[in-house]
Amino acid sequence: MAAAVLCVLGLSVTVGSPARADSTAGGDLQVAQTLGDRDLTFILRRVTGLPGPLHVDVLTHRGTAAGTLRLGTVPTGASADRTEGASAGTTTSSVPVKLGGTPGSYSAALEIDRAGPWELVVDDGSRTARIPFMVPGQVTSPPELAVFGGFVTAGVLMLVTLFVAVRVRRGGWVLLPAGGVVAALAVAVTAALLSTSLPLPPEPGGQVDATNDNVSDPYSAVRPVTNDYSRPPASLELGSYTARAAERGTLRLSVTDGSTGLPADDLVVHDGALMHLLVIGPTGELWHLHPVRTAPGSYEVRLRLPAAGHYAVSAEFARRGGGVQQVRSATGLTVADGPARGGGTPAPRAELAPRGPGTRTIDGVSVRLTAPSPTAGEATTLTARVGDTPTLQPWLGMVGHMIVVGPLDRADATSPTRMGRAAQDAPVWAHGHSMGGDMSGHSAPGGHSAPGGAPAHDMAGMRHGTHTAGGEAEASSMSGLMPLNGDSPADETVAAYGPDASFVYTFSRPGYYRVWIQAERDSAILTIPYLLRVSPAGGAK
Repeated sequence: MAAAVLCVLGLSVTVGSPARADSTAGGDLQVAQTLGDRDLTFILRRVTGLPGPLHVDVLTHRGTAAGTLRLGTVPTGASADRTEGASAGTTTSSVPVKLGGTPGSYSAALEIDRAGPWELVVDDGSRTARIPFMVPGQVTSPPELAVFGGFVTAGVLMLVTLFVAVRVRRGGWVLLPAGGVVAALAVAVTAALLSTSLPLPPEPGGQVDATNDNVSDPYSAVRPVTNDYSRPPASLELGSYTARAAERGTLRLSVTDGSTGLPADDLVVHDGALMHLLVIGPTGELWHLHPVRTAPGSYEVRLRLPAAGHYAVSAEFARRGGGVQQVRSATGLTVADGPARGGGTPAPRAELAPRGPGTRTIDGVSVRLTAPSPTAGEATTLTARVGDTPTLQPWLGMVGHMIVVGPLDRADATSPTRMGRAAQDAPVWAHGHSMGGDMSGHSAPGGHSAPGGAPAHDMAGMRHGTHTAGGEAEASSMSGLMPLNGDSPADETVAAYGPDASFVYTFSRPGYYRVWIQAERDSAILTIPYLLRVSPAGGAK
């Protein structure tokens, strides 16, 4: 009976294991896309078996126009077996998705027939976005094979030992299969003990380029002698932008490898998007967009820039195995005044004018910012209370985002026409995240959620730092947002966070800083601009 159990365990590892999408996170893949006039979030649910369906949810925000998208799946991986890669580049499954005029989730299912790299093709009738994703196959590692193989062999040899002991009268013959049992058990136990210390193979799609072969069985590939999969920095180039103020135009971007000049087509999903594009206009308005990938290394986004003047541009993305990069365009954009506008720069909306800490109203929502006495070189906690109820939705995997630009002199920081040029020349650009996702809706003592910090990417020196405060209180508040045990992170259909979004940031220099805090509430993205004065270290507040 013991031998039979061991045989069953051994056979169980030879049965094909299910595949799943986005092996890096162990769950669903969330990708934000600015497709034409629509800001959409695509959620690619994990594939649980091959062949099988890929369920895609399209989440819309307030103001999204109704219409129809056509989704398609295209395998892209090369294979040593020509028949396996015969359909690479060909749409294998296609389905329409009708978007309504109200915010919500719209679903579709497409067929996936193999493990490997794929693209989700999204066509809105005027342009096409191509979202890369992975469907890895789960394979048994060599140590696991050794463990189960050893136990199965030991079980079989145990039966042989019993048979020899009963049928053969010479006791010496029993030692041969009995010795085999001991050897097989030794192999199984040794493999089990060593399996935890053996390094995993490089992850296709996350650390190394993916093909059908190494995705189906990453252990079949030859392991590199080093675990450094990093790649050179990438360069960002802006295409010509000919649209005038208040006209709709297309901004094209090229991402090239810093060492070869070739298109960098190894961007991976980072914080819910392939690329985060920040545009700051002359009036101080901020756009946080997610360009669509149209070809290897090529991205584009539709813009309607309201005012003539200079616009500063930066992009944040992650290369496969190369970490996060934040690249500021050296040129930015200069937009000419439109002939139909009669000249002049429109006055920004009163609610978008920068103010200091305090209470203000944005799109009908009351927001209160507290930022006690920021001082250069010291960690500062900024807490924005958005509304009065815990109804914030996670946007791009976070409860809140904070963009920081500065230091600026007061004239530039408060100018309604020169902010784009001032931002272009500012020493510091930073993008911080609020990591306090308390699903319970309870606040920390004092009326505010426990402060939490996340990596802030500083363009001045490409520094990456983490600031945390609150100790165990922060960890407990994060538990509702961060995925556990391979589960998928919360998406925008959840509204149980806040109302506080806290950030911890260290301003490196004194001066005036423009700060934009972003959060999602009622399926609308709120962008709240602020003006902060940072005092010199040891100086007067």
